[in-house]
Amino acid sequence: MRDQTIKSVLIVGSGAIKIGEAGEFDYSTSQAIKALKEEGVRTIVVNPNIATVHTDEKFADKVYSVPIRTDYLEQIIADEKPDGILLGFGGQTALNCGMELAEKGILEKYDIRVLGTGISSIEIADNRELFKQTMLSKGIPVPRSGKASTVEAALVVASSIGYPVIVRVAYTLGGQGSGVAHNDKELREIARKGLSYSRIRQVLVEEYLDHWKEIEYEVMRDKDDNCTIVCNMENLDPMGIHTGDSIVVAPSQTLTNREYNLLRETGQSVVRVLGIVGECNVQFALNPQNEEYRVIEVNSRLSRSSALASKATGYPIAYLAAKLALGYTLPELSNRITGVTTACFEPSLDYIVVKMPRWDFQKFANASHDIGTQMRSVGEVMAIGTCFEEALQKAVRMLDLGRELTDTEGLARSTKRLQEELKHPTDQRIFYVVKAIQSKIGIEEITNLTGIDGWFLEKIMGIVEFDRQLRREKISPDIVRRAKQLGFSDRKISEATNRSEENIRKYRLANGIVPCSRQIDTLAAEWPAKTNYLYLTYGGTQDDIQYPGQNSLIVLGSGCYRIGSSVEFDWCCVNMGVALRKEGREVIMINCNPETVSTDFDILDKLYFEELTFER
Repeated sequence: MRDQTIKSVLIVGSGAIKIGEAGEFDYSTSQAIKALKEEGVRTIVVNPNIATVHTDEKFADKVYSVPIRTDYLEQIIADEKPDGILLGFGGQTALNCGMELAEKGILEKYDIRVLGTGISSIEIADNRELFKQTMLSKGIPVPRSGKASTVEAALVVASSIGYPVIVRVAYTLGGQGSGVAHNDKELREIARKGLSYSRIRQVLVEEYLDHWKEIEYEVMRDKDDNCTIVCNMENLDPMGIHTGDSIVVAPSQTLTNREYNLLRETGQSVVRVLGIVGECNVQFALNPQNEEYRVIEVNSRLSRSSALASKATGYPIAYLAAKLALGYTLPELSNRITGVTTACFEPSLDYIVVKMPRWDFQKFANASHDIGTQMRSVGEVMAIGTCFEEALQKAVRMLDLGRELTDTEGLARSTKRLQEELKHPTDQRIFYVVKAIQSKIGIEEITNLTGIDGWFLEKIMGIVEFDRQLRREKISPDIVRRAKQLGFSDRKISEATNRSEENIRKYRLANGIVPCSRQIDTLAAEWPAKTNYLYLTYGGTQDDIQYPGQNSLIVLGSGCYRIGSSVEFDWCCVNMGVALRKEGREVIMINCNPETVSTDFDILDKLYFEELTFER
């Protein structure tokens, strides 16, 4: 049951939008405020980012727009006298500040309880050497590694492990300061930078698991040790590319049943060993040749991945994590979508989700387009489809790049250049994969060069081959229907068939080829859903909802974050939607950004997680 002694809570935000800490923490903090206010708890938020939704006067009881530093927080604690503090909803910025509050004795001085995951658990999770030793003591495999506090110490560790090695930095976000070193010269430079970024001047030098799969599990745990797996996700790109810069697929598509359950059980063990209360993201490396695996790291807080998992499944992770921090257990909390199952009931998906990152390198002259262990993307989109092909093609269009998956004109054509591009990943990686397939480079060779599993490449090859079929065959209802099921847009079909987009649209409608609306219900239609969280697909034959069509207004979201368009437009969308609802209008949100408050399923009357295109 809930701890009735908690009357007021201080929530530490994430501060300014930055690479690795963006709108996902606006979403998670908004959810936390909602959960706490339902319990009659007074909420005090510290966040100087006035563009965020949760700093709006309609949300928290009190907002302090001041720097997230211990001196400011101590003064707020002294004035407000909160019963507890939440550190897990403001990203690494909040965690680091919370650790400093504990180290300086401020939390003890004012008798402030850290709600949810405690300080000792946060320290183990973020101190890479401590995390390694804790995992090994419980028989949980981690990469061979050694800590270093100087460049010379890093060189000694590397000599014992053997090159290549990867350098990971303690208490940072977005892979800041990390990198892969193939020799002493590279390691000196990476270690020097990494140590300068670390709050405790510590890096971990570990074996580089080249071309191993990267798999993530989102795990919830309560104070009574109940655990549930919310979602598992597979990075299309292998180890070596930051998950924030990788295409991510949910649920995983290439794991065997044995591999899935092996990692699932280990994920729960990791969370139990750490003593997490709330949500935790566990990242694994999996050898594609056998069942060998390593635990890479954990995020003992809400993260970009947890926001993605929440939107992918409909399971309100941040909301429930806040309830768990108050002392509730998972069996005591209901699934707000079904209304008949508890938070212990693990989500089941009858669709596929694809997350794709967006970079804005073109806005910076001479900027490197390489991607690797340090996150460089500025935004992301999430697409939902009944098959991987449909979701992937939708995701590419959602990025608003003015191109589609098979638009590879202008890319290098020579086999040698293509091989180099595949071997050294850039922001154009997925398009070079398509170009390689179009150029008849074999699946096995592409896998060897990129580390991308052949299953994904076979699916992409199917898209390429159908694109060719569209260009050579006479148009028919069957071929148009199949094209739509594979995610082709009207524009792409018109280009392939030498017809106008308007002509294709009329032809499609005349033949009854239209998308149907599907609900995100968390339980693969096993229980009746009460949600208006929707997506469109050509992989069905009937709508899941009725369309009364009265007194409704559509609010168009701003799509993925990019330089010049960020969380401030989500604030506009949410506030406009809330104002329209007060006027008695049904408000329908269309957006494709998993990091936003506007894509919370219960913020407005209906949510379509969809492309912001004329066709949709």
